[in-house]
Amino acid sequence: MTAADERVPRPRALRDRLARRPRPTENGVVAEHPSAADEPVWFSYTVADDAIVWSDGLRALLGRPPTGNQISQQVLARYVHRDDHARALAAITRAWTGRESVRITVRLMRADGGWFDVDVRLEPTTGPDGNVTGVRGTLRDVSARERARREVDRLSRRGETVLASVIERDAATGLLNRARFADEVDRALRRGGGALLVVRIQPDRGTTERTERSEGHEGVPGWQRTTERTERSEGHEGVPGASLDGPAQHDREGIAPERHTELLHRAARVLEGLVRPDDLLGRVGPHEIGVLLAGVSWPLARRQAQLFVEALRAHPFVLPDAWLRARAWAGLVRFQPGAEAGSHDLLIDAEHAWRQGRETDRPLTPVPQPVPARDRQGTYRDRVADALGTDRFSLVAQPIVELQTNAVARYELLLRVLDETGGPQSPIQVLDTAERLDAVYDIDLWVVERAMQLAAERSDLNLQINLSGRSVGDPRLTGEVENLIKRYEVNPEQLTFEITETALIGNLSEARHFADRVRDLGCELALDDFGSGYASFRYLRLLPIDLVKIDGEYVVNLVHNPQDQVLVRALVQVCQAYGIHTVAEFVQDEPTLRMLREFGVDYVQGYLVGRPEPVDALRPPPRVRRSNRR
Repeated sequence: MTAADERVPRPRALRDRLARRPRPTENGVVAEHPSAADEPVWFSYTVADDAIVWSDGLRALLGRPPTGNQISQQVLARYVHRDDHARALAAITRAWTGRESVRITVRLMRADGGWFDVDVRLEPTTGPDGNVTGVRGTLRDVSARERARREVDRLSRRGETVLASVIERDAATGLLNRARFADEVDRALRRGGGALLVVRIQPDRGTTERTERSEGHEGVPGWQRTTERTERSEGHEGVPGASLDGPAQHDREGIAPERHTELLHRAARVLEGLVRPDDLLGRVGPHEIGVLLAGVSWPLARRQAQLFVEALRAHPFVLPDAWLRARAWAGLVRFQPGAEAGSHDLLIDAEHAWRQGRETDRPLTPVPQPVPARDRQGTYRDRVADALGTDRFSLVAQPIVELQTNAVARYELLLRVLDETGGPQSPIQVLDTAERLDAVYDIDLWVVERAMQLAAERSDLNLQINLSGRSVGDPRLTGEVENLIKRYEVNPEQLTFEITETALIGNLSEARHFADRVRDLGCELALDDFGSGYASFRYLRLLPIDLVKIDGEYVVNLVHNPQDQVLVRALVQVCQAYGIHTVAEFVQDEPTLRMLREFGVDYVQGYLVGRPEPVDALRPPPRVRRSNRR
């Protein structure tokens, strides 16, 4: 029922490779320096003339004979690796002042610019009066040992920083998320035929009854204690995002989102008990579960799909505070080897099929062949137009705080989407599908116009507007933005256009033209989700970016993850070198905020500084007209 984990190599897997590396001889000299094995390797330092005397064996290891007796400062600068200078000086000082033998491992530089590792034993030398007059060092080449140690350390760090599996799961249901489920569908397409089922599940209000149980939520792992990371991922990875704009909102049937989540969690367990071992389950939407039936015949797929829907409709679901039955509709799409339709096309066809079934209350709608691409595109564009015309799109605004002033400097406008029943729908799922079917431009233009209206009403607000990479590459966008700025008489300096970095830009030439033009008008340009997509650093050079938003994945555990700290610090330094401001997303606590200040981040965004709120909260209050009547 689940895909096999694709694990990264672990240190044990490379032990054989390490075992084949050159090993030191009995006296510690590696085979690549055979001449050094025949000569003693030492040096001596005398304080009287501040000079060092070398053995011939050490001269051979260094690859160039030192010219005469060189003073200690020259030797340290030329022959000791610069990262080991401080440790070497500390060891010499300890041997000198403590009159004791000291051991240390350092790196020495060769004439060709390479370096090798040596164990050094430092012994103080004394004169007739018992005072320390110098230091003698005996060296042993341990390059093979240190190389092996560094390789083990490297693999250990890599094992800590790379996920054990590329399989990503939905936190609420434990199923594959939409992206990973789509990957498995593509894999099945390459192997052969089968069928894809998408089941829509929602509570049946007519059968809902409250129970006497407490309001604990032990049945759904992870959703009672919700953080910004889980809520944002739910809103952007194919599952509900309504909780982002404050308290959970009920749908048009009066059902809270958490009850939908609980129901979907339990429905997943029911399906897991019915599917075959080779079938795969995934959460493909806020209320949808996908079932991949790979390698099955069409008649068998239809029988299985009918069984799944009937079982879900008949099963009594006991929730923490109620029991209910579910309403379920399913779309089943057949796929065959060599078909033009990919995983996302099949998901769209199956989702359209269950919607058709819901209109007539037909439990299962089979689709024997994938829908032609032109019909699929036209159908989805009609859905987008209907959603835009029926107020199923809305905007919320999340504050962004400037760290220099600790004041809100701008607001990011975020899209929220409702489905046909008024329930929350994943914005990223809608936008991803719209991009694939070339229907995202109308959505982006709707967002831009609402942003212009808000900017015209509040001239003191700076707004950040998200745009799809495909829209930025659309030649129509530049002219539309100019016309809207003129129509609403907006100060362009209020506007920053964000390009989502996780999406490929459709036409780089048009994108550059758009970027240059909006900056000429006075707007700014930002790159969103920096570090998580296709061509971050390339875009910094190709586009006149003013602001970079560091992906929240690297910020949410920043305090406890040294690797994320290295990455975020490096990203900030790169942006500073390019003259670009930085914003850190997902900032949820004070320790993270303090660390970001230390790194030099310019702005922060997250629940610590403000949650998203409906844009109406930013609009000026209506003026009350006073009546002259008494």
